[in-house]
Amino acid sequence: MRDPAPRVLAVIPARGGSKGVPGKNLAEVGGVPLVARAVHACRTARLVSEVLVSTDDPAIAEAARAAGAITVERPAPLSGDTATSEAAVLHALDTDEARHGRLADVVLLVQCTSPFLTADDVDGVTAAVLEGADTAVTAAPFHGFLWRDLATGATPSSGHGVNHDAAHRPRRQDRPEDLLETGAAYAMRGDGFRAVRHRFFGRTALVRTDPARVLEIDDPHDLARARALAPLLDRNEAPGARRPGPGDVDAVVLDFDGTQTDDTVQIDAEGRERVSVHRGDGLGIAALRDAGIPLLILSTEQNPVVTARARKLRIPVLHGVDRKDEALKQWCDEQGVDPARVLYAGNDANDLPCFALAGWPVAVASAHEPVRRAARAVTTAPGGRGAVREIASWLLGPDLKSPHRP
Repeated sequence: MRDPAPRVLAVIPARGGSKGVPGKNLAEVGGVPLVARAVHACRTARLVSEVLVSTDDPAIAEAARAAGAITVERPAPLSGDTATSEAAVLHALDTDEARHGRLADVVLLVQCTSPFLTADDVDGVTAAVLEGADTAVTAAPFHGFLWRDLATGATPSSGHGVNHDAAHRPRRQDRPEDLLETGAAYAMRGDGFRAVRHRFFGRTALVRTDPARVLEIDDPHDLARARALAPLLDRNEAPGARRPGPGDVDAVVLDFDGTQTDDTVQIDAEGRERVSVHRGDGLGIAALRDAGIPLLILSTEQNPVVTARARKLRIPVLHGVDRKDEALKQWCDEQGVDPARVLYAGNDANDLPCFALAGWPVAVASAHEPVRRAARAVTTAPGGRGAVREIASWLLGPDLKSPHRP
């Protein structure tokens, strides 16, 4: 019998209390809450099996679930100022084992306070442990001269060289490379972490990351810097980082299963299918329709439930379509719409041909990995959980009250 694939659990501690930056984990950078950015980096990593957010705050929990994470309610003793991140991760690890009946092979500690963490960083520390290290940490090359002020009490200030001899100033290329712990992502063997209860033990691998992306948000000045840097550093790593705004899109085309639903279906004894949709998505579609933006539901499935939903939303539908890209091109021709100004939202491999045709391919947060990577923008909400409502807010503003288009 083959061994099961390694389970990799990413845990994001995100408590509600923060003295340096009140409400820090919900603060937006690049238009996305910090907790959602961390969830997205983990969800788009190739090696992560599941993402848990440990929190004591209902608003953080809601944002984390909207981004596609599972939430764990953190007990009060683990939520105070003196509680350690390790304690939160251990609690989440125990909760996960109770759910799955198996201890995760690798557990990650991922910090919301590092807004420019990438999926590659997450995969890097994970791979290091899967390949034999006991622990791993993201670290950035550092070539500076460190000093420490030895002043104490009445003693005058006196600088002391920490990583160098102050009397000897070698050139940068002649100095050994130092590595700065970024505080963004840590990986540990699950069994070892439970035994030692600390993020470092055994052999620690240092996983190099881009020093330009290293920023920890500890005070309002850090948050301001992150917001200023987001337009420069965000590419496809953060959901919504390259999202379209008002005036960028002339038409919106939506997949159905997995985009407007959670991709599950219930079948009754008569073989009739039932799906779950999100009321917020209906509100968003109505707002887009009222704004005069042409809309279409495009689905491979031939299903009465798709027709019923389209009728309810009062928008056209094409379903039972084998070549969705050909149907999309024909619809654009009929509507006189340039495909380069079409937003197409999808979640699975059969949407990729439409992604190649549309100017704004958008993946919902729960989309499969190749789809997320092919997307120009990714929602923070999963399919069937408000992703379409989120897209509408990109195009019309959060209140969905953009002026009516002629």
